[in-house]
Amino acid sequence: MAEKKGYILLTDTGTLFTKLIKLYTNNTYNHASIAFFSDLSEVYSFGRKYARNPFIGGFVQEDTKSGLFKKANCAIYSFHIKEWQLKMVKQYIQEIQSKKEQYHYNFIGLFGFLLNKPIKRNKAFFCSQFVASVLEESGIYDFEKPLSLIAPYDLKDIPALQLEFQGKLSDYHNYCVISEKEAPFPFSQITIEI
Repeated sequence: MAEKKGYILLTDTGTLFTKLIKLYTNNTYNHASIAFFSDLSEVYSFGRKYARNPFIGGFVQEDTKSGLFKKANCAIYSFHIKEWQLKMVKQYIQEIQSKKEQYHYNFIGLFGFLLNKPIKRNKAFFCSQFVASVLEESGIYDFEKPLSLIAPYDLKDIPALQLEFQGKLSDYHNYCVISEKEAPFPFSQITIEI
């Protein structure tokens, strides 16, 4: 069976919202996203829908070369993913993407996280909760605690992750080239058999 890599992107965009979160967590990176190309051309998360408004959020496909990410610091981790898992991931993400207006940012769950009380809401995620749900739904990794208590810094502790890069996200983009092994298997061209 074919196997390729997926990527977990942890970032610090330096916004007021992330600075407030950092005061509580005392961790460098407070936003998590998931991608399936080393050049980060398809990156998914739950976050701001509009760069200037942290209170309107939901499912987003992020552009890591502009907006809040232009000056972001990051850590990029890779993991191996089998073809059947990638198909499950695509189906899961496409289901959310096709109904994205029904999905919301899980602000209530975020407060539950701060109090260490899991609050699961239907069709609502915060960033690391979403990334964890993608990994769990596709059988890539099973978490030992409720997904609504998973923080971005918890994701880096998944044993199978390999640190690929740490530093300015803009520096990563300046040097990133998709490998030939990756090129024939684009996430956007995978077909789902139902």
